[in-house]
Amino acid sequence: MRTLLNALLIPLASACLLFACVPAREYRDLQTRHASLNAERNSLLARADSLSRAVDDLKAQNAAQLRRLEVLRRDSLTRGADLQQTRDALTRSRLDYAELEKMQRALVEGNQQETTQLLTELQNARQELLKREDALKELERKNYQRKLELDRVAQQQATAQRTIDSIQRTLTASRAALSQKNTDLLEMQRLLARKDSLSAALKKRVSDALYGFENKGITVQHRGGRVYVLLEEKLMFRSGSWEVDARGAEAIRHLIPVLVQNPDINILVEGHTDDVPMKGSGQILDNWDLSTKRATAIVRVLLAGGKIAPARITAAGNAEFHPLEAAKTAEARQKNRRTEIILTPRIDELAKALGE
Repeated sequence: MRTLLNALLIPLASACLLFACVPAREYRDLQTRHASLNAERNSLLARADSLSRAVDDLKAQNAAQLRRLEVLRRDSLTRGADLQQTRDALTRSRLDYAELEKMQRALVEGNQQETTQLLTELQNARQELLKREDALKELERKNYQRKLELDRVAQQQATAQRTIDSIQRTLTASRAALSQKNTDLLEMQRLLARKDSLSAALKKRVSDALYGFENKGITVQHRGGRVYVLLEEKLMFRSGSWEVDARGAEAIRHLIPVLVQNPDINILVEGHTDDVPMKGSGQILDNWDLSTKRATAIVRVLLAGGKIAPARITAAGNAEFHPLEAAKTAEARQKNRRTEIILTPRIDELAKALGE
């Protein structure tokens, strides 16, 4: 079972890390949920193994107790027979003693020598009787001790059986929980694979729609389960401006039909600048202001036809704080001056399946 689970988890982890079609925050939540399920599964496996070993040990102890119980029972039967024989012998001795007393009284007036002999025999019989009574008491004491031992062993055996039954119930519950976790992991893998397929198909449709513009100021990427449309500044805006150029607006309008045909896609528009600060004059206060105005301008182009629901779109400005290139060169700054349209398939079905 563990080999099967590992085989399922490897592609699942890959799907979650590389191709999951979820937004950044929800994607991280899914990764955390997946790690939690995996850890819980491993914990349940370890628990099941430990409980199985405990059951085996208790079964071995129980078998040993049963064997000891059987030995004690056989020994008790033997001692019971000995006790009965001793009691019979004691009864016979008492009868003999009574007979001798009777003979002694009859011979009191008889021969003195015979009387002395009878007294001696009577004394010997009395001593033998005392010995047998002592032996009987010892047998009764030992028999009582055996009975206590039998009761103790029987109680231990009953306690061990109750413990085994309890562990068996716990083990059954653990196995059921483990089976459910495996089912959840398989379902997660199926849904993530489906979302990845949808995201890959979306990336192809976007690339097809922007065929004439890709690598000419527009780059389409598939990362982290989302489709990124990177719009370079040279295609979209003049330096320091947030007014969309005609060529850039045309490219965005090529994208609109794809977004209309896929109403379950959320749209995030992010503006980015380089690290050269704005002077804070005129209508632009700083890089935050410029990046936000550019993102909003792109949103207005997307909404111009009235075919896309505004609730699907979010605009955000990031200023210079999410650069593609860390270098301080002109080439790096040019790459960082960009606007990104981030397309994210909704994960309602996946979140519902995972109980989110």
